[in-house]
Amino acid sequence: MTNGRVLRHHVPEDWRRGLAVVAHPDDLEFGASSAIARWTAQGKTVVDLLVTRGEAGIESMPPERTAAVRSAEQVAAAGIVGVDEVEFLAHPDGTVEYGIALRRDVARAIRRHRPDVIISLNFRECFNNGALNHADHRAVGAALIDAARDAANRWVFPELLDEGLQPWSGVRCAMFSSSPEAEHFVDITAHLDRGVESLAAHEMYLGNLAGGFDPEQFLRRQAADAGRRAGVPLAVAFEVVPL
Repeated sequence: MTNGRVLRHHVPEDWRRGLAVVAHPDDLEFGASSAIARWTAQGKTVVDLLVTRGEAGIESMPPERTAAVRSAEQVAAAGIVGVDEVEFLAHPDGTVEYGIALRRDVARAIRRHRPDVIISLNFRECFNNGALNHADHRAVGAALIDAARDAANRWVFPELLDEGLQPWSGVRCAMFSSSPEAEHFVDITAHLDRGVESLAAHEMYLGNLAGGFDPEQFLRRQAADAGRRAGVPLAVAFEVVPL
């Protein structure tokens, strides 16, 4: 099942700095990384912010080892699409909670990096194929939207002022890949190969998925479907939330 919604609008690209905020290593690579490859090729700067280290993601490995492996895979995957800076907040994988602590951590990152846009993964209850979304994704998406507002208000989290972090009101929008509410798209026809290579960098994680997994087949099918709905060969679909 795929979402039949027509993608009517191109994602705005008149920005310079993006902050990609997701719950787990691989969240960006399953959705937005081909678009990030396009944007860094344009000279834009994107920083990755991972809320967890994905330590609960491989059943056959203890969490401490999994965290180290998946963090390293994320850094490698980011570099393939032109992202040189990757940060981890170390919230607990699988039990991320929407709340003050998460909002504060994301607001802190927004004030430090001062992005024009935020890039993330679907936070709706289901994905665009009807599959139930992960609780961590839902919590992170809601928190980052509120954190963008928090980052702009000097009287919310005044302790950030004590850290030398001045308010930042320059976040224009948040863009969520794989959302059933997507109406925007990015043409990735020239950039899908880098997206595939980036997802394949999560070698240990993908190798432990039941039944095997083909990054090329998965991303190409997804990109072709979005491209059909956007009127281009290959695309990534985004829900764009103005902020």
